[in-house]
Amino acid sequence: MEKDFKEALQGKRIPVCVLDQKWHRLFAIQGKPEDVLEKEKELNLLLQKQGKLNQDLKDLKKLKSKLMSNIMDNMEGTHAENQGQMSSKKLDEDSRLIDEVNEKLEHTEDELLDIPHEINRTNGELMLLTVAYCYSKIRLNVKEAKEITDWITQVRIDLKKNIIKKQNREINTRQIYAYMHDLFGADMMDVFDLQNDDVDLMNMLETPKKKPPLTDGSVVAKDDAKQQADNNENFDTDKN
Repeated sequence: MEKDFKEALQGKRIPVCVLDQKWHRLFAIQGKPEDVLEKEKELNLLLQKQGKLNQDLKDLKKLKSKLMSNIMDNMEGTHAENQGQMSSKKLDEDSRLIDEVNEKLEHTEDELLDIPHEINRTNGELMLLTVAYCYSKIRLNVKEAKEITDWITQVRIDLKKNIIKKQNREINTRQIYAYMHDLFGADMMDVFDLQNDDVDLMNMLETPKKKPPLTDGSVVAKDDAKQQADNNENFDTDKN
């Protein structure tokens, strides 16, 4: 699988990672891991070396051109001066320098031929490290996003259940209070309310507690079986 993957990358144009600002932004949040930093440093050194070699090549060619010009001038001088000693020494020195320049030129050009391969290799390694890092972050993000989604789903389920429980508690409270009001009467309920003033009834009763929600002041007649089922359902609200 790894061999097929590397073969698939053969011939593909890969941008130099460190020269693209978008590559650096991939690590903006958590920073670059150690292996990426080391490979980045290696690639930067190669790029610096390539830049220096190109500059050296330009300087050597410029120096060679100047030496060639000096040789031409000295050759004319020695002829005019009938093989003058000063011009002859200068000619020899320039010739020696040209030989040195040619040797350096050859060495620099050889290095410039090799260094792109080193840059491509190192950049490819940096790319693979980058891709491995990014996909590890993507996997983590997907995992955490799913966990959050599951949490949200569960919260919604729990919220719906608790809304139903709350509504059942409120209905049950209204029924209890209405039944007590019908059984004991308004005057007795005033006494009971004062005795139990810690109970916040107003937030649960849709109508003022002096007027319970049973309009005729008595419990609405129901079939005994149905009445018992309704009472059980409202008192056992945890089932919802």
